[in-house]
Amino acid sequence: MATKQTRLYWNPQDKRTLEDSSGNQLRNVSASDLLPMSLMGCSVHDVVEILIKQRQDLREIKITSEHTQDENPPWKFRKIHLHYQIYGKGIDIEKAKKAVKLSEEKYCAVYATLKDVIEITDEVEVIEVE
Repeated sequence: MATKQTRLYWNPQDKRTLEDSSGNQLRNVSASDLLPMSLMGCSVHDVVEILIKQRQDLREIKITSEHTQDENPPWKFRKIHLHYQIYGKGIDIEKAKKAVKLSEEKYCAVYATLKDVIEITDEVEVIEVE
């Protein structure tokens, strides 16, 4: 079992500075935005690896998250929808969709943790580039 450490630093000037287990820092991100950002970050890693192994000519991926939370404290998440825009030359849409599903259902630790408590949906769009 892997154990990692992350940090949060707070001071009046910088407010929140987050540091991941590799030492990368991120400042002043909304705390509630971190959950969908974690899901996107986990998923994109897998999707890229899968598409490269499938010999797809991948150039770029953009993921947009729309999430719904309760209106009152503690503002519980109810739904996260991910829109994948996969840019490349000759990308097979079915392979792209399969890569997303494999990420969600087999590899992404964040998805595995959230899937039973939050509705997670996705859509995949392939955009042809030269």
